[in-house]
Amino acid sequence: MLKYKQVILCKERGMAMYEKEQINNFKGGIAIGIGIGLLSGVASTLLIKNKQSLSADLILQRIKKAFLKEGPIEGSWISFEKQPVRKFAVHTEGYNGGITRLEDNRLVTYEFLADAKTGSVLDINRISV
Repeated sequence: MLKYKQVILCKERGMAMYEKEQINNFKGGIAIGIGIGLLSGVASTLLIKNKQSLSADLILQRIKKAFLKEGPIEGSWISFEKQPVRKFAVHTEGYNGGITRLEDNRLVTYEFLADAKTGSVLDINRISV
């Protein structure tokens, strides 16, 4: 009878250990799944953010803000169509626009070319009217 109880106890302990292993494997699988999901979410967010470009309105607001630091402006405009831009080996897309203001009682227009992705001014020319 004693041997029979020992066998049952051994089987119960073995079962308990087997169940603990299953639970640990399940927890490990969940942790791996959560990790993969988190990494793929971050990677896709970064990829999408890199491909997006700024709106023409936002770029114009930023450029107007920079011009307003030097004085009032009379008018501004920006083309909403992106155009391909090539500066040496760099290829990107950009927006054309302009700012008009009074300087020495004369209207002066500045035409600019801004990068569509970053909003940086790539080129600016002063044109007297």
